[in-house]
Amino acid sequence: MKRAVSVSLGSSARDKRVVANLAGTPVSVERIGTDGDVPAAQRLFAELDGQVDALGVGGADLYLRLGQREYPLRAALKLVRGVRHTPVVDGRGLKHTLERRVFELAEADLGGRPRFRKAFMPMAVDRLGLAEAVTEAADEVVFGDLMVGLGLPIPVRGIESYRRLARVLLPIVSFFPMSMIFYGSGGAEQEPKHTRCFEEADLLAGDFLFMRKYMPNDLAGKTVVTNTTTEENVGLLASRGVHKVVTTTPRYDGRSFGTNALEAALTAYAGKGRRLNDIELNGLIDDLGLRPTVQVLNP
Repeated sequence: MKRAVSVSLGSSARDKRVVANLAGTPVSVERIGTDGDVPAAQRLFAELDGQVDALGVGGADLYLRLGQREYPLRAALKLVRGVRHTPVVDGRGLKHTLERRVFELAEADLGGRPRFRKAFMPMAVDRLGLAEAVTEAADEVVFGDLMVGLGLPIPVRGIESYRRLARVLLPIVSFFPMSMIFYGSGGAEQEPKHTRCFEEADLLAGDFLFMRKYMPNDLAGKTVVTNTTTEENVGLLASRGVHKVVTTTPRYDGRSFGTNALEAALTAYAGKGRRLNDIELNGLIDDLGLRPTVQVLNP
């Protein structure tokens, strides 16, 4: 059996292992959290090197992509400096393929291509593929990176404004310490914030942990497009009144894994001994019939 392991800086409470059947090939997909312990994550990566078919990095990105350029996150790259043999992925490939195509791939389950009045993405810096998909589906989009990431009360309106900002900030973000780029956590802490942006939007999109931390109690009638969710997370969204949740990665045994874990699984399945490019990933998405999961929580 092929084996893909995601080593995450996030909470070990979210750990999970499943066996995914990819076109008849069983692939063990496992997520191991280290509760923010950077040395422990480094040791795990080194120990698993050469022992598994693919490794995923969770809780932090290795590179941020803008257009055709990638900006290294130097602090995060230190996590995998001991890996010499096993291909390492951080999910950015699927963020620019699977997430970029989320509304196309989910069209049948959504009853057509949806149209939204206003969308809010609390953090888009690591999910520009999703940001582009949301821009095509909504009349207006607000990005909260400056508010959530830097504590500045400045919403960024529209993807062109966002791209201009990113071109200025990403060379600087590249040198951020781990304390500023580690976004994983248990997500248990909640601090409703930027409430107006949440309330005005009928579409909320992006990383679930950011949403959980800042979202208000009332999300009645809204559609949420997000990634890694447990059954408990989906229950929370239902209790807040969310109409529909779309997880960009398929659900296995009640759990949608992060893009890094799923990309590691696809890398293991392909067996090329390296990261897959966008063309290869899109081909696998189509060949394997990978689709986002759509759940109606409150009709």
